[in-house]
Amino acid sequence: MDFRLTERQIQLKTAARSLTEFITRYENDCETDNGLSPQAHAAVRDAVLDSGLQAINMPIEWGGAGLTIAEQATVQEELGRLTGALWDMVWRPANALRFCTPEQRERYLIPVIKGQRRDCYAVTEPNAGSDPQNLATTATRTASGWVLNGEKWFVTVGDHADFMIVLAAAGPDRAPTLFLVDKDTPGIEMTRVPRFMHTFVYEHPEFTFTDVEAGEDAVLGGIGEGYDITRSWFTEERLMIAARTIGAAERGLELAREWALGREQFGSRIADFQLIQGMLADSAVDIAVNRAYTHQVAWEVTGSTEENRKSLHAKAAIAKLSASEASGRVIDRCLQIFGGRGYDRSYPVERMYREVRVDRIWEGTSEIQRLIIANELIKRGTGVLDLPATR
Repeated sequence: MDFRLTERQIQLKTAARSLTEFITRYENDCETDNGLSPQAHAAVRDAVLDSGLQAINMPIEWGGAGLTIAEQATVQEELGRLTGALWDMVWRPANALRFCTPEQRERYLIPVIKGQRRDCYAVTEPNAGSDPQNLATTATRTASGWVLNGEKWFVTVGDHADFMIVLAAAGPDRAPTLFLVDKDTPGIEMTRVPRFMHTFVYEHPEFTFTDVEAGEDAVLGGIGEGYDITRSWFTEERLMIAARTIGAAERGLELAREWALGREQFGSRIADFQLIQGMLADSAVDIAVNRAYTHQVAWEVTGSTEENRKSLHAKAAIAKLSASEASGRVIDRCLQIFGGRGYDRSYPVERMYREVRVDRIWEGTSEIQRLIIANELIKRGTGVLDLPATR
């Protein structure tokens, strides 16, 4: 086995770190102003395009960077060092957009890849969170297409996006179906922008859909395919969350180490105190173990087949569960090492403390990840823990 990064991954890691360092200069502004100015958005967009890291999950022939899952994890780990969710400014179009027709691709996906448009995914509802099958938003057939009615919550980037991917129960059979809908379509209303625990560069608004008309060409991927498309996205996105939380934890540990070396109490550096050393060591263990497993699973997904799809779905759940919870422990220790200053919003560790908490909730709560893992164990045994026999 060879666990070294490839030359390509080293290049990507270097490019991503350079881009991350550029975007870092906007962290304090994002925290202070609860977002960034149009000028800042434009500057970051240009930097992303210059880096070649736009749409890393899309093929080169469509204008994306065309990275493998393992390469994407390498990039996302670096971007995870950013606070204010500024990593989300390095746009990755929703994986569902891979199912666009050629016409849809030209209208929606290609402009997103170029940084000219932005998508948002409207799935969650007041009564359909961890259980998405409790879907209340409906799509009713008309002579010209469809009419959508319903409500969506936690639509990340909903304030900034100009079109939406909406999951709705279509027709009398209530077939779960995705629809591409321009946000300025009559009947779409952004009803509330909640203020969450974290400060993200984008918001997570709530929307209502009242008699929203969509053409037959608005269907993404086919009638009844909404759940399957969304589930296929979860495997990759959970791995990217794992990678980003590792990056956040590593930055937190770097900052805590520097602070411990420079901070003196009782006539000595606090780095010389064994209780501080224990927190640093435990954090290093959390980061190292979760990085190794996340990259292993990302490598497996890169060379995967349909036969091991379910196993990899469970492995991605393991990575997301373990890394997100470990990063919470690491950042908690780092804040503790900073003491009172760690509670100051001008310090990155404070922002990380608030921000990594959501990683145990979105794209499937920690409890849902445990159910996925346990279900795989019960159905197929402990094979989910095995390394692949061949590439």
